[in-house]
This record gives sequence, C-alpha cells and structure tokens, in this order.
Amino acid sequence: MTPTSPNPPRRVRKAVFPVAGLGTRFLPATKTVPKEMLPIIDKPLIQYAVDEAIEAGCDTLVFITNRYKHAVADYFDKAYELEQKLERAGKLEQLELVRNVLPPGVRAVFVTQAEALGLGHAVLCAKEVIGDEPFAVLLPDDLIWNRGPGALKQMTDHAAETGASVLAVQDVPRDKTSSYGIVATEDFSGRNGRISAIVEKPKPEDAPSTLAVVGRYVLDGRIFDLLEQVQPGAGGEIQLTDAIAQLLKEQDVHAYRFRGTRFDCGTHIGLIEATIRYALDHEQLSEAAARTMQTALDELGVVELE
Repeated sequence: MTPTSPNPPRRVRKAVFPVAGLGTRFLPATKTVPKEMLPIIDKPLIQYAVDEAIEAGCDTLVFITNRYKHAVADYFDKAYELEQKLERAGKLEQLELVRNVLPPGVRAVFVTQAEALGLGHAVLCAKEVIGDEPFAVLLPDDLIWNRGPGALKQMTDHAAETGASVLAVQDVPRDKTSSYGIVATEDFSGRNGRISAIVEKPKPEDAPSTLAVVGRYVLDGRIFDLLEQVQPGAGGEIQLTDAIAQLLKEQDVHAYRFRGTRFDCGTHIGLIEATIRYALDHEQLSEAAARTMQTALDELGVVELE
C-alpha cells in the first residue's frame, strides 16, 4: 500500500503523558516523589510538558499513571486549603500560580496502566479518551528549551500543513544509536522529511541514520488499531516503534528536527543541565545564577572545562 496523508488534516486537541514509570534512577528521591514532579527551578517537569501541549492548542490532557502515583493527580487538582490560606494572607501572586496550573478550558484525564508493559501499551491505554483523532504524546523526561514556539507547537503546525503524523528527531552520535529509535528518511531537507523506516535501538553499524526519535509525537488515531496488533516483545512490552513501523506502510509519517535544545531529564546530568539552562534564562535569577556558578568554579579551582 502506498502511504498517504489523512485528508483533511485536523488540529491536535488531545495530548497523552505516559507517567507510570518508577523513576528508579533517582532513588531514593523517587521513592515518594514521581520523577515527573522533580523540579526545574520552580516548576516540576510535568508542568513544562503540559505548558508545551497547551501552547500547541491541546485542551484535553491524558495522564497514563499507575495506581501508586497520586502526586501528579494531586498536583493538577484544586488545593482548597492552600488557596484559602494564600487568599487570607493576601499572597495573590502565589494564589494565581496555584490556580493556573491548568488554565480554564483545559481538562485533565487520568487513566491507570495496570502493568508497566512498555510505551506502546501506555499510549494504547488512552484509546478510549482519544478515539480516532490525531493526538500528541509527550514524554516529560525530555525537556525541550526554546525561546520561540515550543517543539510540539512546531510539530502540530507541520502536521496541520501536511496531514502527516510527525516524530521529533535530533542528530545523535553514531555510537549512541543503540539508545534510541532511529529513522531512515526520504528527501530530508531543512527540518523535515518523510520516514521510510524506523528501527528500535540499532547497533551503530546497523543504524540507517543518526536521526534519533525523542519524546514528542503527533500521531494519527489509526495507531491504536496497530498497537492492538503488535506482538509483545521482551518482558511482554508493546513497543510504540513497532506500531509506527506499520503506520509507515499506510500513511505519511514525517521526521521533524525541532528548534530548541533537548535535555534528557531521565538522567542525573540531564536534570542538572536543564536546571542550569533554565536558571541562566530566568528573568529574576539569571545574574545571581551566573555569579553562583562562577564562584563555585573558582572555589573548586576549575580554570577550564574540557
């Protein structure tokens, strides 16, 4: 079958956030605090992803969680007692911050993933909420910093123009391809190109390119039917990559090299890098943050970093 683009293209209004993982890299902190709630300056990781989705036009946010993780749901729920205390104390600026975690007109839906059976299974859990609409998937671990439009806004604009599903990609060193899904593309020019193949975590010598898929997806609703057909792999996991490989045979799927810098906040160094970047870009904190970092380097006797 020759791939085609769905016609006419529809705007993306729903976003899925897989947040059921255990975050074992950050133990013991994540024993009680989900990794998605780890802060970058004054906001948790999940808030940055939510803000990005809302900027892109999403008004239904679907959180795929597990039965133990209540903190994410609590964060997006109303905090009546806290709001009353802030209001009585006249702390109106802080009150607005608490109330505007989700703006009016945006709803949060929580779906429980009974077992951790892979990213594909987590996405499939959202089927009843999404239906047959195009939708976004955002992995909060991947924090993307950009002074202009967010990565998902860039991608949904491209999807609206072309009618294609869109995967965020970035160039990675060839010796790192075994950590990512890697795509082969046709006519890749500037920031995008049609994907002809996708391979999950290939060895460097087998990788079709060095364009790696990272944690932003805009997918046609057809992906749910394909996920239901995917055969589970190691550990019984259902891989999203396998379903996308099947989608390629039916529809156009584009790779999109977004404008911005991605931080892998699923790692310690990525969380540190993101914190530094956001501190240096913060309107009130940038100068103090720069001085603090310079003082620390001086005290450690670091003249030049290699």
